[in-house]
Amino acid sequence: MWANQMVGVVEAVRLLSRPAGASINELIAEMGVERNTVYRLKKTLERLIGAPLDEVDGIALPDKRWKYPDGFTIKLPLCDKLGLSTPELVALYALRMNAGLFRGSVISDDIESAFVKIGTALSPAAKKMLENYANMFISVPKTPKNFSEHAEIIEELSMAILERTTCTICYSAFSDKDVTEKRYNIDPLHFFERDGGLYVFAVSSHYKTVLLLAVERISSLELTDLQFVWPKDFDPVALLKKAFGLYWDDPLEVKIWFSADQARYISERQWAQEQKITESNDGSIVLWMKTSGWYDVKKWVLSFGAEARVLEPAHLKDKVRNEVGKMLEGYGGYV
Repeated sequence: MWANQMVGVVEAVRLLSRPAGASINELIAEMGVERNTVYRLKKTLERLIGAPLDEVDGIALPDKRWKYPDGFTIKLPLCDKLGLSTPELVALYALRMNAGLFRGSVISDDIESAFVKIGTALSPAAKKMLENYANMFISVPKTPKNFSEHAEIIEELSMAILERTTCTICYSAFSDKDVTEKRYNIDPLHFFERDGGLYVFAVSSHYKTVLLLAVERISSLELTDLQFVWPKDFDPVALLKKAFGLYWDDPLEVKIWFSADQARYISERQWAQEQKITESNDGSIVLWMKTSGWYDVKKWVLSFGAEARVLEPAHLKDKVRNEVGKMLEGYGGYV
């Protein structure tokens, strides 16, 4: 929802940056929002720039138009040649505040350096507005990892992805019971972020499959002279959407009971692309969803304690029951 509000602010900036500005009715029609939302956005923008929007002369109500104050200008000669507009700059600042994943890395330094240069070319009013906007929403990755010591590996992986070059890596898998590193070749395809971690999709000729590798577990990487061909029918976005968390396997249909205390929390969120919620008279609910990655689903259910219970499928129900049994043993059995 906060991302939708960011998009709304950028869209309002675009419309109000036009020479003739925009009327309330135009903002409603082009943004597809309610009248109250438009008035709230107008007040938000006026707070951000520290001044009221200018009324466009010569136009009577109810078609009164507003635009950014004439003194509120963004002067970027080089950017003007590229057609970089005010709303595009606002969008860049929106991206800046979501760059927490790269804190402490050379990429973070480059991001900050770029915005320092942009800031020197902005008028004081424009710079203040954009900096205020950048602080409107804060994105802090959950349990973020420190990648400052992996800057070189990230850089080499990036080049390998761009140039489609096979790499030789030393990697310690999370599931390994020992700490022995394994050395094998990979064809790196995509980076992606999840819960503060940086991962890479890669094809392994050794494992004959697509792997999901945590970047911080790659201790060394060497670029080879081999070029690889992009695998057919590989869609990383579709693959991640099917998975409940980080792991994916065969499609999984589950039914999970949640207590009345957890019903609202569960009902307010989209947990899978395909899901359905059934309410009971006592306030509890049953969530049905089609997803992938039974391991992540198991961990998720266990995180709710007695307020969640797997109903189907039987094998997942057994895995949760076994896990609860092991937990009880660790606490000395039943109390």
